[in-house]
Amino acid sequence: MANDLAHADLQHAANELGIKYFLISYVDLFGALRAKLVPATAIRGMQKAGAGFAGFATWLDMSPADADLFAVPDADSLIQLPWKPEVGWLASDLVMNDELVAQAPRNVLKSTMLGADSIGYLMKTGVECEFFLTTPDGSKISDGADNATKPCYDQSALMRRYDVIREICDCMLTLGWGPYQNDHEDANGQFEMNWDFADALITADRHVFFKFMARSIAEKHGLRATFMPKPFIDLTGSGCHMHTSLWGPDGANLFEDEDGELGLSDLGYHFIGGLIHSADALCAFTNPTVNSYKRINAPRTVSGATWAPNTVTYTGNNRTHMIRIPDAGRLELRLPDGAANPYLAPAAMLAAGLDGIQNQRDPGKRLDINMYTDGHKVRGAKKLPLNLLDAIRALEKNSVLRNALGAPLVEGYTRLKTEEWNAYSRHLTQWERDNTLDI
Repeated sequence: MANDLAHADLQHAANELGIKYFLISYVDLFGALRAKLVPATAIRGMQKAGAGFAGFATWLDMSPADADLFAVPDADSLIQLPWKPEVGWLASDLVMNDELVAQAPRNVLKSTMLGADSIGYLMKTGVECEFFLTTPDGSKISDGADNATKPCYDQSALMRRYDVIREICDCMLTLGWGPYQNDHEDANGQFEMNWDFADALITADRHVFFKFMARSIAEKHGLRATFMPKPFIDLTGSGCHMHTSLWGPDGANLFEDEDGELGLSDLGYHFIGGLIHSADALCAFTNPTVNSYKRINAPRTVSGATWAPNTVTYTGNNRTHMIRIPDAGRLELRLPDGAANPYLAPAAMLAAGLDGIQNQRDPGKRLDINMYTDGHKVRGAKKLPLNLLDAIRALEKNSVLRNALGAPLVEGYTRLKTEEWNAYSRHLTQWERDNTLDI
C-alpha cells in the first residue's frame, strides 16, 4: 500500500503495516510472474541475500547445472495488497554468483535507463492495459448480454462489470497510482483502465502488479482476466499502447517544443526515427507470442477496425499508424500488446529511441491518411513482421538492440522464443486437416 514509510528496512515496514507475508517476485523472459511467499519473520535475511530459485525451472536461458538464482527484493517497490493487506508484494533484481543476471528483464530495463541517465535522459511512460473478462475456462466472454456490434464505451456493459472494475480502481486509488478513467473497450467483454504516467521503472513495476491484481480480483468474482493479445479471432485484440517522453535533469520534458511540428521537439522526432529504424526487431519484445500476430496483422473485426498497426509509419492524432503523436511533448507506440513483457518492451523502446537520437535518424514524412483504407497507396513503407519467427530473425540481425540490451539477453531470448515457435509449428491445426486431407 502506498505510504510514507521508509522501506529500507522491510522488517520494520512489516511491523508498521501489519504485513505477515511477502511475495518476493520477478518476471522471466516470457513475462511470467514468479514468486516465493516469505513470512515476515524471515524477511530481514531475504532482503539481504534474496530468495533462492532454480532459474532453469522458469523461462530464463539457464540449465539445471547453473548455480542458485537469487531474487533480491527492491524495498522501494513494496506494494501492500489492498485486497489482502497481510501480504506485501516486492519486485526483485536477479543475482547469480554475486553478479546481476544480464538477461533478467528488470535488470535490463534498469541498465538501459542508467545508460540514458548518463547522457541526461529519463524516460517516463504510461501504459494502456486492455484485457478481457471471460468465463473461468477462457472459452467465451463472461457477459452474454455484451453482444453489440460496436460495444466500445457501452455504459450498460461497463456497469454490468462494475463490481470488478470498481474494486480494481479502488485498489489503484489506495496505492496512489492516480487512476483517472475506466472504460469498456472495442471488443465485447474487453476493458481498459488508465493510471498516471511515471518514471519507466515505476510504470513497469506497476504494470506487472496491475496484471496480477486484475487477475486476482477477477478470480474473486468468479471470472478470468486475460491479457492474451487475440483470444477471440473475430474481436479486436488487446493492446498495451505505450506513451513515452524523455525528461532532462532539470525536470523539463525534452519532447515538448511549442515551435515544433505538433508540439514535438527535434529530439522527439529523432526518437521516432529510431523506433522506425528498428521496428521489425522491436516486435520481438512488443509482440512476443505466436498469438500476437493475429492482432497486428488482423483482418477487419466485428466492430469495423482492428485498432492495431500493420505498417511502420507515424502520424499525428490518428490511430491507424504504428506511432501516434496525440499531444505536444509525447508519443504513443501502438505496437505493444497485452503479452508484452513490462520490462523488456520499454527497455527495447528506449534503446531504439536513443539510437535514433544519437544517429539523428529521420523518421520521414508524417502520414495523416487512414492506413486501414489507404495504406496500399503508400510506397516504401516497411511492413511489420507477419509472425513471431520473422520478428525473432529481425532481432537476431539487429545490432542496435543487441548492443544496447546486451548479447546475453538477445541470445537467450531468441533461443527460447525460437523453441517456442518450433513447438507451435509442431502443432497440427484443424484448419490444416480441413484444407489438406483431400488434396
